[in-house]
Amino acid sequence: MTLHIGILQTDHVLDELQATHGDYPSMFRVMFDEAASDVTYTNYDVVAGGMPANVVCDAYVITGSRHSVYDPLPWIGSLVKFISQALDAGRKVVGVCFGHQLMAHYFGGRVAPAASGWAVGVHRSQWIGSSRGWLDRPQGQSDQAPSLALLSSHKDQVQELPDNAVLYLTNQLCPIAGFTIGDQVITVQGHPEFRKNYARDLLNLRREMLGDSLVSAGLKSLQVATDEVSMARCFVNFLRASKL
Repeated sequence: MTLHIGILQTDHVLDELQATHGDYPSMFRVMFDEAASDVTYTNYDVVAGGMPANVVCDAYVITGSRHSVYDPLPWIGSLVKFISQALDAGRKVVGVCFGHQLMAHYFGGRVAPAASGWAVGVHRSQWIGSSRGWLDRPQGQSDQAPSLALLSSHKDQVQELPDNAVLYLTNQLCPIAGFTIGDQVITVQGHPEFRKNYARDLLNLRREMLGDSLVSAGLKSLQVATDEVSMARCFVNFLRASKL
């Protein structure tokens, strides 16, 4: 059965990088297409006033953004209102980076700048809690200590979980790296839609802002194998599950 995903786009790839890497909607399409062959998409540029008029998709994905969820931007409030409508209609929501933070901040948790500063490059998180039917462990990993390596690019992070949220992914730098709420919401702080060549170009472009030391560490971490396909399969399994 075809899965119709609405991509709620909350930012654009920087102009200097779009010609080579495309924009966020295309990144998410590639990510989901690697996990399933029967997914269709509708893109909504919510920053530019393209908020969905009605809840018509099976599920919605909230992308990353350069903005913070606590910024006083009118479109953020409108997005939260639409997400509430989608959840009330029984739809499912995937939150990635900014989307992960938004689902925490506006649904009972707390988001703030991380004391450790920017997280860039590859970071490995541990799966925790009981095994769920949607979990897709990377090949070769044991059931005892499964982990997931994803590209990261964030300064803020979730400091407190919303009520009824269940933590499933954690690491030392970002303890709340992924959570679920019932069978409707799944989030992740990392970027499974990113690819290493994009992360490399983004790091180099932000060298002045991040500093040579952090950029060098981030570039070195790109040697680590990443598990974006496993994360995408988790998303698809979660979205297709009728009951968890």
